[in-house]
Amino acid sequence: MYRDKTCGELRLSDAGKPVTLAGWVQRTRKMGGMTFVDVRDRYGITQVVFNNDTDAALCERANKLGREFVVQVKGTVAERTSKNPHLPTGDIEIIAESFKVLNRSEVPPFTIEDNTDGGDDLRMKYRYLDLRRPGVRSNLELRHRMAFEIRRYLDAHDFLEIETPILVKSTPEGARDFVVPSRMNPGEFYALPQSPQLFKQLLMVSGFDRYFQIAKCFRDEDLRADRQPEFTQIDCEMSFVEQEDVIRMFEGLVKHIFKYVKNIDFTDPFPRMTWNDAMRLYGSDKPDIRFGMKFVELTDLVKGHGFSVMDDAELTVGIAVPGCAGYTRKQTDELTEFVKRPQIGAKGLVWVKIAEDGTIKSSVGKFFSDDDLRAWAERMDAKPGDMLLLLSGPAMKTRKQLCELRLEMGNRLGLRPKNVFAPLWVIDFPLFEWDEETQRYYAMHHPFTSPNPEDVPLLHTDTGKVRATAYDIVVNGTELGGGSIRIHDSELQDTMFELLGFTPEKAHEQFGFLMDAFKYGAPPHGGLALGFDRFVSMLAELDSIRDTIAFPKNNSGRDVMNESPSPLDPAQLEELNLEVLPLKK
Repeated sequence: MYRDKTCGELRLSDAGKPVTLAGWVQRTRKMGGMTFVDVRDRYGITQVVFNNDTDAALCERANKLGREFVVQVKGTVAERTSKNPHLPTGDIEIIAESFKVLNRSEVPPFTIEDNTDGGDDLRMKYRYLDLRRPGVRSNLELRHRMAFEIRRYLDAHDFLEIETPILVKSTPEGARDFVVPSRMNPGEFYALPQSPQLFKQLLMVSGFDRYFQIAKCFRDEDLRADRQPEFTQIDCEMSFVEQEDVIRMFEGLVKHIFKYVKNIDFTDPFPRMTWNDAMRLYGSDKPDIRFGMKFVELTDLVKGHGFSVMDDAELTVGIAVPGCAGYTRKQTDELTEFVKRPQIGAKGLVWVKIAEDGTIKSSVGKFFSDDDLRAWAERMDAKPGDMLLLLSGPAMKTRKQLCELRLEMGNRLGLRPKNVFAPLWVIDFPLFEWDEETQRYYAMHHPFTSPNPEDVPLLHTDTGKVRATAYDIVVNGTELGGGSIRIHDSELQDTMFELLGFTPEKAHEQFGFLMDAFKYGAPPHGGLALGFDRFVSMLAELDSIRDTIAFPKNNSGRDVMNESPSPLDPAQLEELNLEVLPLKK
């Protein structure tokens, strides 16, 4: 055997024992007649000591070891003279008797340490080296432990893990599909699944009343910190359930994992908020409720004072920011520039500062009297020392802009700590959303989401007001997962397709196999999918899901390590009956 112990398991109780270790050289240090070599493996780091007085030749060889050399070391465990309290193995060291270089290494392009000197692009290019860093490794270990615990929990609740196909039919589910040409069927294509949605519904028709899968999903979308082109979700479906059954089951799973990983006990039910309230109070369907600053509408108080920005606006809405009345002109200008950034798109920002002595100063003081401004402050329940921040414009757009400003102020004031978690359910989503460009309704979730039974009479008369039997679980401003009760009645499903602009022929072309299955006794069913990468990154207190994935893509969807995507050889294109056209300028 190359080793009989790992580099993370030896303790003071092992002193005097012979041992063989194998691993990578983390660093070497020469101090007088002694050479110290830190040897690292997946489990930890152990210090190995070479003494020039007892074996000069061995010590000389050790001095030539480079970073990331792979070595095997034999020696005896001894108590360390200068202990390292930061290492689990910091009380011991190995007095080396022999060692063997198993493989040499070039000098790595960055230090293999938590505080590395490698930038993102460099670390992604050499991801196999980046994965040696303890922090990245611990993220993948957490991912492994969570996956096993999730499986244990769901197995205990009678769920079956069932794999569904990866090569599927392209169906419209809200994002672009990744497509795969079929060599055996020229001119035809598979798609990679955006989710196992249709197959898990078919499993319900098949009588497997509790299904789950830790499933790979693929969406050709623009990327961001919590989105990758290929991602993993905890996909679940249940038969003979209503919304409350699904929420109760998966709230239990989320609570269980928080307890398992973070030892946090959520004893009370997670709060619930309707979609309308979430948009009205936070400007987001995934509100961060770790802090206050709820939105307050001021439209009726601001009109008619000659300030056209507010006079002409559909909505004026604001937040009271605690303790920020002392903001300087430079700081308020920074906030104005923040909301005017293209990705936010506000035209400007109105501020009101309420000093500790009660005096008021505002950027619109020439249009509004102190009494007017105090009326704003009273409605917003502002206190001396607070600052009011207001935006005006089209209602929905303005709420979303103020949401970004609220989160920015939460960050500035330290109100969004990564080790504090505030889950909630957002319910009663609209079933449809209207698109001005195409002048038609689209499904807010997917075409199989069931309308709220109370709103079925509104489907043809007031389509935009129909609520979905849909629910999202949100933690700290991130959508951790979501789901819905599905339509299981063929007649209602036909109505849904009609409202979404599908002809019967088009609906059958896209979803015929599911519609046909529903003719054979589909049970009431519903489910939910949790973003596994997001869940791991949240509990690891990371800013991005990339470090929870062994080999992620960059923000352009590229794997800079294996240089994909890449052009195909002309012979492959010919075999697939494909031709690549020049890019349009």
